[in-house]
Amino acid sequence: MTLLPARPRVPCVARMDPGFGDFPPFFLVAFGVVALFIAGVFAMVVVGAVRSRRVLRDSGLDPLAAHAQIAARLADGPLGASRRSLEQRLAELDDLHRRGVITAAEHGAARSAALSDDR
Repeated sequence: MTLLPARPRVPCVARMDPGFGDFPPFFLVAFGVVALFIAGVFAMVVVGAVRSRRVLRDSGLDPLAAHAQIAARLADGPLGASRRSLEQRLAELDDLHRRGVITAAEHGAARSAALSDDR
C-alpha cells in the first residue's frame, strides 16, 4: 500500500467581501432606478388589466372571451348584415306608405334618398 504525499499547506488567503462595497455608488443608484422603473411598468400593466376586466364585466362581456363576443355582436348587427338591394328598399318604402306608417312627403324623401344613395 502506497501513501500519497501530503498536500503542501497554503497560507490563509483573505477572502473577498461578498457585499456590494466594491461597486461605485453610481452603479447602485442606476440599479435602483432600473428596479423602480421595472416595478412601475409592472404595476401599470396590472392596473390596466384590472381596469379592463372591470369595464368588460360591467359591459356584460366575459374578459377571457371578449374578442370573440365583440366579433359575434358585430356580425349580428347592421355591419354584418348584407346590404339590401334597391328594389327591396323601395318595396319596403312603398309598403310603409301603403300601411300609413309614413306620409307621402316622407315616402318621397326616403325614395329620393334611396335612389341617390344607390351606387
